[in-house]
Amino acid sequence: MGFFDGILGSRAADFDSGSAATNAIELTKRHHTVSLTKQGAATGNLRVNLAWRMRTSDIGGPQRESLLRHPLKALRPPEVVGHSQSMVNVDLDLGCLWELADGSKGVVQPLGGLLGDVNAAPYVKLSGDDRFGSASGETMYVNLDHREQIKRLLVFVYIYDQTPAFDRTHAIVTLYPSNGPRIEIGLDERHPQARSCAVVMIENVKEELIVRREVRFVYGFQAELDRLYGWGLQWGRGYKAKAEK
Repeated sequence: MGFFDGILGSRAADFDSGSAATNAIELTKRHHTVSLTKQGAATGNLRVNLAWRMRTSDIGGPQRESLLRHPLKALRPPEVVGHSQSMVNVDLDLGCLWELADGSKGVVQPLGGLLGDVNAAPYVKLSGDDRFGSASGETMYVNLDHREQIKRLLVFVYIYDQTPAFDRTHAIVTLYPSNGPRIEIGLDERHPQARSCAVVMIENVKEELIVRREVRFVYGFQAELDRLYGWGLQWGRGYKAKAEK
């Protein structure tokens, strides 16, 4: 898998994730767009979060079959079922292809340490890399106070370790605007061999910020998403540093 390494360096920044909303808008195939501008949510920092866990059907299936064969196991203390990399063998990463109004383009992603910048171009910053699917997941921030300089942002998810496992995990990308309800996009479709997924497009259309559900799974990595959406970047192989123990 590759990354584009001609992007501006990032600098430390403090984030204001906005107020927590109690309600949510779910983007589906039928209702796939929402306007941040019309909801008065096109300012401040937009927080984008990726979280995932093992599918309960995958967890419960083998366990239930085992209990039918060995009823006495029901008397034993239940095993703790986690979703670490060692169990799921999957490392989901959050990324973003960006294009600004001045024509500059690039990517924000863990590969290559391309974490972006929230106060300067591209006005998108990834807070870190969650290797093991913790409860907090991975988070990205978009500075919508610079919305006039943003042309389009494609938020995507990919599997770093090259083991296709979207069919074994339940992933959800949630957008938290500075005002109004959160926006949820679930990755519930079964695509066992897919390695990447274009999740949501944030686009500036005639000075209106539109969020559009994509959920398009592909069998390649970032370069294939690039070709699919016509970004035109140059890609090469990239690797992440080993996780600290």
